[in-house]
Amino acid sequence: MTEYDAFKELLESDDQEQLTPKQQQIVQAAIEMFSEKGYASTSTSEIAKRAGVAEGTIFRHYKTKKDLLLAIVSPVITKLAVPFIAQSFVKQVFKEGEHEDFEELLRTILVNRFEFAKKNVPLLKIVLQEVAFHPELQDRYKEVFRAEVLPHFERFISHYQEQGLIKDYPTETVLRLVITTVIGFLVTRFIIMPDGEWDDEAEIDRTIDYILNGLQV
Repeated sequence: MTEYDAFKELLESDDQEQLTPKQQQIVQAAIEMFSEKGYASTSTSEIAKRAGVAEGTIFRHYKTKKDLLLAIVSPVITKLAVPFIAQSFVKQVFKEGEHEDFEELLRTILVNRFEFAKKNVPLLKIVLQEVAFHPELQDRYKEVFRAEVLPHFERFISHYQEQGLIKDYPTETVLRLVITTVIGFLVTRFIIMPDGEWDDEAEIDRTIDYILNGLQV
């Protein structure tokens, strides 16, 4: 699956209006170049050259280079990264009556995020590169995360703490420790050292063990 195929699958899964052939060429080229060079270092003329279109064609579809970036990144964050967590992820991970064991929940979270990252490395790389520089993307992520994910996580953490399974840390602290460890693993695995000699199953086990040793009573 190419970078654009993953993006196209995202749009189709959300019943978005289909892109024209020219838009497909532009978006494919932009995804490749933003992933390789970053948004700031990529010019619209370079995108046009790789896409095999005139630079003016880009501006007929997207008024500015930032509009093109947002056309790519916004769906990835708001309709894949966030709702994948906030909807599909919640349904898969935060099921009522399941995951009585904290280790089981951690494994479900980590495997779920691992498969997502593995499938969407170039798009994930663009999100990680650009979200820090675009407040509108940050605001959308925080809005959905706080509304859809945090309440479920709080419920589970309260349950585990009442059962004496994990330390009585504030929910925000538990969330931070889990998220930073999981994201650190995924970023290292797929972006920083993608060509390393990885034993993925063993690394997942070690990551879970590390979190458990820090949080279990």
